[in-house]
Amino acid sequence: MDKFLFGILPYLSVSILIIVSILRYRLHRFSFSSLSSQFLENRVHFWAMVPFHYGLIVVLLGHVMAFLIPRQILMWNAHPLRLFILETTALAFGLLTLVGIVGVMIRRGVHSKVRITTNVTDWILYVLLFLQIVSGIGVSIFMNWGASWFASSMSPYLWSLVKLEPEINFVSPMPFLVKFHIVTAYLTLLIFPLTRLVHILVVPLHYFVRQFQVVRWNYRKYPLEGEKHG
Repeated sequence: MDKFLFGILPYLSVSILIIVSILRYRLHRFSFSSLSSQFLENRVHFWAMVPFHYGLIVVLLGHVMAFLIPRQILMWNAHPLRLFILETTALAFGLLTLVGIVGVMIRRGVHSKVRITTNVTDWILYVLLFLQIVSGIGVSIFMNWGASWFASSMSPYLWSLVKLEPEINFVSPMPFLVKFHIVTAYLTLLIFPLTRLVHILVVPLHYFVRQFQVVRWNYRKYPLEGEKHG
């Protein structure tokens, strides 16, 4: 089972992610959208999506850094105070992400207009994200110093996948909760191209470097003589 979950499932998930995303973009380009329901309900949407996005971005950046520069992370963690600060920060942003995803799920289930626009794949995605976040928080609380063992064990495993030489011995001895956290990540990647999350692949980053746009507003509080009232 470990061979399939950690040696085959990663490649299966990434392959489906790439192939289905390309097909969806070519055949249904306008479906590459977050399908935002903000105009249907905005108050809960704001208090759910803001903590979810900020928490998730920080947590993902932490994982990416531990993957790319594991030696530097281990050097940073050599000092107990720095390790404690890193672990506490990761847990805080993980809890922030949890607050966000719970808010998203409650909003989708409570508000009738939003519930109508939510399909089965959305709920599958939300459940997977919820399990992913909860298991990650559980790992952070019950298996301390994850920043160190991620850099020393998970990073070599992930690099072995990149090299197409999966070394599942790095993850086979790990506790069930860690394995569960890893598998839910692969399943999230697998369903990713079928959900609204696919809009991440076409984020308009060119907005940050394009020329400023000049917007003129011609609204008149009092219409000129001869103009009709709207």
